[in-house]
Amino acid sequence: MGASQSGPVHMFQDLAHKTGFSTEQIKNLHNRFMYLTQDEDTLRREHLENISNLALNPIRRQIIEAFFDKRNMGEKERGCLQEIGFEEFVTVLSFFRPPKPRTADEMKNIKKEKLRFLFNMHDTDNDGIITLDEYRHVVEELLSSYETIGAETAKAISDAAMLEVASVTVGQMGPGEFYEGITFEQFMQILKDVEIETKMNIHFWNLDTRTMQCGK
Repeated sequence: MGASQSGPVHMFQDLAHKTGFSTEQIKNLHNRFMYLTQDEDTLRREHLENISNLALNPIRRQIIEAFFDKRNMGEKERGCLQEIGFEEFVTVLSFFRPPKPRTADEMKNIKKEKLRFLFNMHDTDNDGIITLDEYRHVVEELLSSYETIGAETAKAISDAAMLEVASVTVGQMGPGEFYEGITFEQFMQILKDVEIETKMNIHFWNLDTRTMQCGK
């Protein structure tokens, strides 16, 4: 029996080393993964769509897609996967893990990784720029829960916000200039004063397996 368990134990320890989760957390996440997939080896979008708490999130689509974005797996190629295994599942969740005390340089790298993850969520066409259309879509989704705000008002709010970003990142533009969008470097500059490394977290997954049977 000990030999049969050595494989999973070694995998849990390896993933703990790679992601910063504890071995016990990895074990609980594996239980959660198997619960979501109904004991299948791979996770698909429909499995995440069944999470009730996530269904209430206005940027639910972006969060789900982040789990299947190759850029978040450390791969150089772009594109999306149709399904992922447990290692990819944990890799994406590790972006939301609060960091342990580190050196200043290590914390700087952690912040950059988290910002890159957020940038990828909004750069839906993988072209390295968050365009006005992409930004507008996110703002409209965030405002969709407010019934008193119509589509035209949401569009006006997102356009005004994007113009404000443009004024900060590129300065005053001439009448014939066109603002293409936000690059990752500009994205980092905009959020340089935000402690994203400690504030970025997620609530729809539960490390406590005792509560899993109460609902997804």
